[in-house]
Amino acid sequence: MVTALQARGHVVAMTGDGVNDVLALKLADIGIAMGSGAPATRAVAQLVLLDGRFGTMPGVVAEGRKVTANIERVANVFVTKTVWATVLALAVSALLWPYPFLPRHLTIIDTLTIGIPTFFLALAPNPRRYVPGFVDRVLRFAVPAGLIVAASVFGAVALARSRDLPLVEQRTSATLVALMLGLTVLVLVALPMTWRRVLLVGSVTIGFVLMFPFAFVRKFYALELPSGVLGLTLGIGLAGMALLITAWKVSRLLGHHEACD
Repeated sequence: MVTALQARGHVVAMTGDGVNDVLALKLADIGIAMGSGAPATRAVAQLVLLDGRFGTMPGVVAEGRKVTANIERVANVFVTKTVWATVLALAVSALLWPYPFLPRHLTIIDTLTIGIPTFFLALAPNPRRYVPGFVDRVLRFAVPAGLIVAASVFGAVALARSRDLPLVEQRTSATLVALMLGLTVLVLVALPMTWRRVLLVGSVTIGFVLMFPFAFVRKFYALELPSGVLGLTLGIGLAGMALLITAWKVSRLLGHHEACD
């Protein structure tokens, strides 16, 4: 029965407690032994139910689904950041421009769009069954998204440089756009939205907004709104957000939606 189900493409789990179950446990994709079972059965199983209760299995399956699905969510965010940071570093290095972020700017971006949100996303319930193709789906989302973020930040910096704005204003432009697009990536990865995810995204968005009204906060984080080009800078951010949403929709059409359901 195990091999017949596997031949039809199923992932098979087998439970048992006796020596006669050993072969089936070894052949199955997941062998589950009872804690009170024979030593040979426990030795070949990948999972042992110490309490010997079948009622434990739904919780085990739910935990496994949560881990595998949430790893994919979090990976999308981290790999996107890796792509845009790498591309941006190469671009400004080739042009001999100053790097558009100070460490404190990256602290803001990483905390509000990666660190805090992914901590909660990784622990959130997620009932999605495992779907093969993890690396392909992550790259299909993260590479285009990272390129869009890098291009948008680069465009904001280029605009500020073309107006001969001070370096602090150039870096603020880059931080603004990176935050806007980082929050967009977060929303796309968090879909479908629940009230907890809405609260999470809303909280980090409020944190983003509160970086600018207070002079002492701006001074601490070396932020100064770009004079004369703030509207254009925000326009670049909005255009990047639109491109991210378009790329996400294309990714879903190509199969990424399986990872977000």
